[in-house]
Amino acid sequence: MRPTVLVAIMLASAPAWGQDTAARSNMALGDSLYAARNAQAALADYEAAIAADSMNYEALWKAARSAVDLAEFDPDKDHRTGLYKMASADARRAVAIHPDSATPHFHLARALGREALTYGPGTRVKYAKEVRSEALAALAIDSTNPGALHVMGAWNAEIMRLSGFSRFMAKNFLGGGIFSQASWQNATDYMEKAVKYDPSRIIHHLDLARIYQDTGDKAKARTEYEFVINAPVTDYNDPHYQDDARARLSKL
Repeated sequence: MRPTVLVAIMLASAPAWGQDTAARSNMALGDSLYAARNAQAALADYEAAIAADSMNYEALWKAARSAVDLAEFDPDKDHRTGLYKMASADARRAVAIHPDSATPHFHLARALGREALTYGPGTRVKYAKEVRSEALAALAIDSTNPGALHVMGAWNAEIMRLSGFSRFMAKNFLGGGIFSQASWQNATDYMEKAVKYDPSRIIHHLDLARIYQDTGDKAKARTEYEFVINAPVTDYNDPHYQDDARARLSKL
């Protein structure tokens, strides 16, 4: 191949190489910021990586993860909803790219589930089918995925926390036959497995404590709340979870 032809090929490929380098740089910085619990800056870098490469599967699910982290305690309702919708959109794209991976299914279930909790019972029920479907899709691929196990534990618990009337409406008027499968035992079993496979993550222990409290096992609830309060902070929202545990423990 003549040198001039080789140079022409290299020049034509330069933008793609540059985009790939930028995406890798943004991903590395995003991961570093995520580890430092700087969710806002991490999200910006993941979104920059997506802008450089719209098929960047890892950037898509990580952006979804950070967007949900930011949304969970955002006091601005409209901004919170926007973040959840951003998260679900990014997670859907990640699912489309790698439907055989448990990770994007979990992050889609998480985004939809967290958004659902911001609405009233009627709207919440409408989200429940897809939340369950995505969590089960993740577990079909990886039965030990702690995030998906957590989502299924929370799904069962939230259905059981609905009033009897709301559950009746879901079962009979919204085509929600799956809601009859929800139980406190399922909630407990799934959440205990989430703790088993990811024992250091605070949120698993907090939601398990809430389930124990709801089912009348105060001793186990107290143990889990105390774990949350005393555990090392590793995730963006852990300080909020610890505050929640303190408040709940004081009323136990």
